[in-house]
Amino acid sequence: MSDLPNLLLASLNPTSRKQAEQNLQTLSVQPSFLSVLLRLVLDQSQDRAIRLAASVYLKNVVKTRWEDEEPPVPEADKTALRSELIPAMIALSNASSKAMRAQIAEAISLIASKDFPELWPDLMDQLVQSLSEENYDVNIGVLETAHSIFRPWRSEARSDPLFLTINYVLERFATPFLSLFNHSAQLLFAVPAPPNLSLVAQAVVLLVDIYYDLTCQDLPPAMEDNHLHFFGPPDGLFIKTLTLERRELQGDLDDTTPSLSAQIKTGILEICELYIKLYPEMMLNAGSVPAVVQQVWQLVGTDRRLSVGDDGLVSQSLRFISTTIRTGHYKELFGSRETISQLVQGIVVPNVGLREHEIEQFEDDPLEYIRLDLSLPALGGAGVSADAMTRRQAAAEVLRALVSSGFEADTTEVAGAWIGQGLQQYNAKPEVNWRAKDTAIYIMTAVATRGSTTQHGVTSTNTLVDVVQFFSEHVFQDLQAEAGSVHPILQVDAIRFLYTFRNQLVKAQLLSVLPLLVRHISSENYVCYTYAAISIERILFIKQGNQLMFTQADIHELAPHLLDALLTKIESAETADKIAENEYLMRCAMRVIITARSTLVQGYEQILLRLVAILGVISKNPSNPLFDQYIFESMSALMRFVVGAKSTTLPTFEQALFGPFTIILQQDIDQYIPYVFQILAQMLELHTTDVPAEYRSLLPFLLTPPAWQQKGSIPGLVKLLKAFLSRDAKQMVAANQYPAVLAVVQQRLIPSKLNDAWGFELLQSVVQHIPPSELKQYFRALLVNLLTRMQTSKTDKYVYNFVYFLAFTMALNVDGLGPDYVISSVEEIQPQLWSQIVGNFVAPQAPRMPPKDRKVVVVGLTRLLTQSVLMLQEPSVNAWPAVFTALATLFQEPQYLTKKDEVDDPDAGLTAIDFEEQTAGYQAAYSRLAASESVTVDPVAYVRDPREFLGQEMVKLSRQDPRIKTLVAAADATVARPFLASLAGSGYVI
Repeated sequence: MSDLPNLLLASLNPTSRKQAEQNLQTLSVQPSFLSVLLRLVLDQSQDRAIRLAASVYLKNVVKTRWEDEEPPVPEADKTALRSELIPAMIALSNASSKAMRAQIAEAISLIASKDFPELWPDLMDQLVQSLSEENYDVNIGVLETAHSIFRPWRSEARSDPLFLTINYVLERFATPFLSLFNHSAQLLFAVPAPPNLSLVAQAVVLLVDIYYDLTCQDLPPAMEDNHLHFFGPPDGLFIKTLTLERRELQGDLDDTTPSLSAQIKTGILEICELYIKLYPEMMLNAGSVPAVVQQVWQLVGTDRRLSVGDDGLVSQSLRFISTTIRTGHYKELFGSRETISQLVQGIVVPNVGLREHEIEQFEDDPLEYIRLDLSLPALGGAGVSADAMTRRQAAAEVLRALVSSGFEADTTEVAGAWIGQGLQQYNAKPEVNWRAKDTAIYIMTAVATRGSTTQHGVTSTNTLVDVVQFFSEHVFQDLQAEAGSVHPILQVDAIRFLYTFRNQLVKAQLLSVLPLLVRHISSENYVCYTYAAISIERILFIKQGNQLMFTQADIHELAPHLLDALLTKIESAETADKIAENEYLMRCAMRVIITARSTLVQGYEQILLRLVAILGVISKNPSNPLFDQYIFESMSALMRFVVGAKSTTLPTFEQALFGPFTIILQQDIDQYIPYVFQILAQMLELHTTDVPAEYRSLLPFLLTPPAWQQKGSIPGLVKLLKAFLSRDAKQMVAANQYPAVLAVVQQRLIPSKLNDAWGFELLQSVVQHIPPSELKQYFRALLVNLLTRMQTSKTDKYVYNFVYFLAFTMALNVDGLGPDYVISSVEEIQPQLWSQIVGNFVAPQAPRMPPKDRKVVVVGLTRLLTQSVLMLQEPSVNAWPAVFTALATLFQEPQYLTKKDEVDDPDAGLTAIDFEEQTAGYQAAYSRLAASESVTVDPVAYVRDPREFLGQEMVKLSRQDPRIKTLVAAADATVARPFLASLAGSGYVI
């Protein structure tokens, strides 16, 4: 491993990265690799870039392989690393090692999430023993690590294992934590200031964060006992700290990063907001809220805190006010008209106005301006970081809170006066006073909103405000205006107003403004054309009930011009990075294609070639996974609808895509390979007759180990192999290629807890399409493989997949296949094994099957009970009543067992997909292409009514075999009797 430093350095260089990463991958499976890597991080003689790269690589190996089976991290290496990490983190306590320490802390957090406390019982003891009242360098490292372990609790669902872990931590950590908190608070206020005040303040920031972590799920006894110590007015530690003004901890007015003082206060206000939501009685009884509100007023009232560095503190202060208003417990604090007027004048208006740095951002960093402007979470949502809100949004949220909490009349009137004043100022001098109108529109947007979601915009409005009238009188003129005739921010305001209140406009109104939005796509202003794209995309996604409001008939004339404008704008960027940075344009193009559907048959070739050309440019340097998702989704959707309408167009798609896809596979562009496999599968599935030679030549590569190394590729590969099996099974048998598919399942997929479900999915396709006589020679070995995994590392998910696979195989209506095909293969492994499998797995698991799988399971079990000779032989017959009980249990919810009579929308899955909140990932994440998904085919479509099928088969069997009545009588009477009575009522008497 002597070459490790050079390889890490080479991995930072784009020209040598690929080879270096492959070599590192090879090295990483050697014993003690992680410990060697950690020693390299700690080696002060090494170049800093190497040490940092080593810390990142260590964290990534832990992230991707700690619990993975291929290749596993040896248990001895895990034990060694767990013992080395805390000392290493302490050794990195100096300020110059902060970046490395952050990576090590994250690695500890990742391991703790899997191993703590069971396999790492001394972790808390190690951390606690490292805390002291003197060495704040070490304290900071310990607290950072503790916070990285506890922080995930904030978003975890409540569960017994979670509370066991939290209690385990509190027993060991709570007392020393509170002791250090009190000591640090004393130092914070000490006069004269201690020489290490800055370090103490950094520690207090972390102590406040950890206080939130420890109380975010439930109120620990230690915190409950100390509640007044922290929250009691006027000298509770949190109340007092909100008044902290130490020059040494203040930032400069020009600072864009928050000062330590601001970070501490922001964290305290986050805790106050949490307590108001989760423990309102504690806050009421302690009388804390009026004292905190008073401090907030002192902090942010009337033009205080103008620095950009204070944005987080101001936003969180306003969030605290909004949350307090929404609780309804403090109406006496906020309910008077005078208070509302003071809130609007002193807090809302000063923070809603655009500031110079935001105007500069609009011009110089438009993408960041857009992302901040759109980052408002679903209103009133819990657990959203204050970082997600700008000052403007937080100030507007105060107005929304007042409107939705019963104060709408006074709030509307007070805000209305400010809106009127702003519009008056603008009309007097439009060129000079455009900011006054911007503020007026923003206040109007806030006061008009009662309910809102990120996905759907405003869902309910303030009835005292006429949104449509305001749009017509004051906003529409800016939407219509020629570029340059009004300030571009006012044009963006007009587009955003439309975007925000899209659900309040009827279809005819939206159709009338769409051409104006299309015109703005050609704007020279980045924010303007991007907002236009965002608004069009969201408008096209509006639903009425379960149906999309806009159909292909509505936009077929507009779609070609709109796509041309969008693709022209994308193509106009100069570099791969610049093209891919604006995913909003590509997402809009995708939504237009999905909405226009088959109307794009005319002119589709040009659209396809332009998409392929854009892909060719960005593939040189993939940089934005969202853009990638949308461009592949666009190509897939275009093919889905155009080929669906005109099947002769498929060769054109293949001709355009095979070349670029071959390059992607040859150059191993791993970000794109999962998409390529899905689209290849989609094209292959569209062939209804012979499979072209180009596909067949690809198959040998798909069955080699390198193709399966990237985790993100596995679902796409499975989809592609399933397409081969459904379209070309005869050729795969003739060329003896299907055994290689079985080898992939047995060696690569079934042994992996991460991928076993994909293995079963592929197996189902094999038994569905490969003739049973061919498969028989491999079936016993396959079952041995499945049972070995069951024995060595059984999981609930695995048992479910295993039982479903058995039921699926028995349910298929394929000559030569059936229950006895399965049973005879199991009995070849070991006599009487089948009765154990049925008794231990099939009968107990079957009633727990999810609704989507129940019809297949019912048909499979029906055939097992009624069409199997071997099932009626000793000792298997002893399990017959238990299987019948399971079957009768499944019929207790008959609605899940028959397909609805109406024709399902084959594109429902596609139109239901909303990418608004989707996060696409590269390596480990599988980015599914919704447009490439085919309609699920019912594998037991030959059975229309499973109950009727069971009744007929049972009657037939009871006539042939007199034992059946005795076997039925041995089933669980509470379930079986009502079911038999209902069968008899339908004419099936057993």
